[in-house]
Amino acid sequence: MIWVVVIVGLLALVFLHELGHFTVARLVGIKPRSFYIGFPPAIAKVRRNGIEYGIGAIPLGGLVRIPGMHRPSGRDLEAFAAPALREEPSLAPSLQRVRRALDAEDVAGVRAALPELERELEAASLSPAARRSARRAVREVDEGSGEDAYWRQPTWKRLAVIAAGPAANVLVAFVAFFAVYATGAPSQHPSTEVAAVSAGTPAAAAGLEPGDRVVAVDGRPAPTFDTVSRLIRASRGGPVTLTVRRDGRTVTLGPRRTIFRDGRWIWGFVPAAQLVSYPLGSSARLAAGDCWQVVTGTAKAIASLFGGRGEGQLTSTVGIVRISAAALEVSFAWYVQIVGFVSMSLALLNLLPLLPLDGGHILFSLIEAVRRRALAREVYERVSVVGFALIILIWVIALSNDFSAGAPR
Repeated sequence: MIWVVVIVGLLALVFLHELGHFTVARLVGIKPRSFYIGFPPAIAKVRRNGIEYGIGAIPLGGLVRIPGMHRPSGRDLEAFAAPALREEPSLAPSLQRVRRALDAEDVAGVRAALPELERELEAASLSPAARRSARRAVREVDEGSGEDAYWRQPTWKRLAVIAAGPAANVLVAFVAFFAVYATGAPSQHPSTEVAAVSAGTPAAAAGLEPGDRVVAVDGRPAPTFDTVSRLIRASRGGPVTLTVRRDGRTVTLGPRRTIFRDGRWIWGFVPAAQLVSYPLGSSARLAAGDCWQVVTGTAKAIASLFGGRGEGQLTSTVGIVRISAAALEVSFAWYVQIVGFVSMSLALLNLLPLLPLDGGHILFSLIEAVRRRALAREVYERVSVVGFALIILIWVIALSNDFSAGAPR
């Protein structure tokens, strides 16, 4: 159940990110064509007011399809319509009229010539594959030349739509941090009371129970959980005996050998968190401080990475899920703090000036504003290849860190 909560939480962050794009697009007059939870193919979908809402079969986030992200080109039109043209050469004149208008960047001419091409395509005798490809060509030109096409909007609208995703994650992070501080934030030092015992661990085999309070490890006094943890880790697989207070009695448990899990030697129990609540004003100040700490920490990590020193600081989705699950075992408040941290990190990483990330689209919108002319799709695609390569490299390094964290040292 814990893993389900953790994974749903991560998907919710991506969903809220996409919801930010979707909401602001509609506010500034751009009508998204689809909004999905998860990626297609669709498990279920419904169309309302020209927008397709659906649940995708691939649960890796969300998808908002905004019309006309790039200026349509005659080359794209011919590439998609080529199968239809081979099967029905009579389509060439109307196709060329649309192509000439596209090449001349004559949007009015495109809008005037497109209906005739669409009628001829529908009337033509085409194979299913050629018809699908031709319909896609017409759809992309139609959306890309429409009044609400993204590339045709003023720069401020484009920036607002793209920045809305990261802004939604920043808001979620602030609300998460604020809620924890206002209702009870875990202190930096857990208590020596046992909150939960993991199944199949030395702690469970020795009979440790939730509510027990650890007072000694191998006969050494342990007044804080930091001391308990340090003494257990020092065993490095050796036998450990715990002395606990239970219902007013002193009970000795063990000896049991520690096991290596998630990069450290453990007995297999989770300490109870000590919660501290703050006034609303202080909660807001502390929440803003936490957001800023994530900003500075992420900036330092990225700078260290490009300096060849920060590889070990990266964590992939595997590590995030593992950390979130461990936090949820301790307390829900700790888990909410982790969600806030991940949400803020998601916002910052999306603002990196790399296509296809949001930061890359912001950068290219500014470049186009300076040029006073939209860049072709091909330029976006070529630059996106570099961005994808860097993103995959970072992800592979992070995934390697997560798997190596589970190996004994």
